[in-house]
Amino acid sequence: MRVRATAATAALLLAALTACGGGGDKADPKSPDKAVSAGKTKDKNVDCTDESLSQADWMAYCSDEAGTGGDGAAGKATGLTFGESYTWPDGLKVTVVDAKTWTTFTDADFATDDPKTTEFRVRLKLTNTGKQPVKLDELSTIIEGATNGGEADTTEFQTGLAPLEGRLAPGVTTVKTNDNSLDTKYGKKIIVTVQRSSDNLDWGFPEFSGDIAG
Repeated sequence: MRVRATAATAALLLAALTACGGGGDKADPKSPDKAVSAGKTKDKNVDCTDESLSQADWMAYCSDEAGTGGDGAAGKATGLTFGESYTWPDGLKVTVVDAKTWTTFTDADFATDDPKTTEFRVRLKLTNTGKQPVKLDELSTIIEGATNGGEADTTEFQTGLAPLEGRLAPGVTTVKTNDNSLDTKYGKKIIVTVQRSSDNLDWGFPEFSGDIAG
């Protein structure tokens, strides 16, 4: 069964909904991980993962403009590529591992191989480096063509499915899946925007660029 979602619909749902659950998986040990963080600080005496930190201090020391990544690069939410990572102020780190064309179509997948579309699966690596459990239900994606426009429709393949749901405990890493369909006329270069529902309006939505392999 295919579920279609536009950017406007996703944005409205993101602002209105929060969810909860439980669970976690093992990480993919082969996935790349180049750190680019929005939760670092220019002042070593400020802990950007401290939830009691005042808004003024966080803006002064921990915002995207002030932050630095683990590799020394300026903290940023745009211009990232597959394999790089983004860390929110509470310590949740996300990496778009890859995007691969889906070729296994079974009755359980509720999908057929449509020559007019590229069906593909995105893998997201998530690590909770903070001190509190994180609700993965708060995450969602918008995927757009990076060449001549177009936006992917959300779909779901049951084989190997690992949806964004449940909670991720501190110190745990997991790899989740996100399935999509994009008209072939838009090519295979895409931008994956990872949204996160939060009361903190200063938290960014990182954008990762890459190609759909296969």
